[in-house]
Amino acid sequence: MTCPRCDADLVAFAVPPVLREHAPAATTAICTRCLRTFAAAGSDVDVDVADGSSDTPGLSAVDPAFPDGEAGVALALVCGHLESFALNRASIEALVEHAEREGADVFAFLERLDAADAAFDLDRRRAALLDAL
Repeated sequence: MTCPRCDADLVAFAVPPVLREHAPAATTAICTRCLRTFAAAGSDVDVDVADGSSDTPGLSAVDPAFPDGEAGVALALVCGHLESFALNRASIEALVEHAEREGADVFAFLERLDAADAAFDLDRRRAALLDAL
């Protein structure tokens, strides 16, 4: 499955029920290049869903900075919302709080994340996030 915006590979992952209101679908995919998120359900292409089992690629296939578990899912969804911080502020704040409750250091993650080709300016979004929280 490839990104409809930049044609890079997508990594699909299951979204826990507690985070679904902030996701495009129960099975969501994140682009390995632009870091946008998309609904993966209903695709005519088979995807391996990163669910934490050893036989799925996991979000580390996107970038090794992604933590495991719900923290990683929350941060993947944050990436998908960062293209429009103003419109997605409430979701971004809720997802950051969830990731932190799950043990992630969100700002360390954002420092390590390779977002050179992301759909958003990571430095500007990180500064906005610092101001918001």
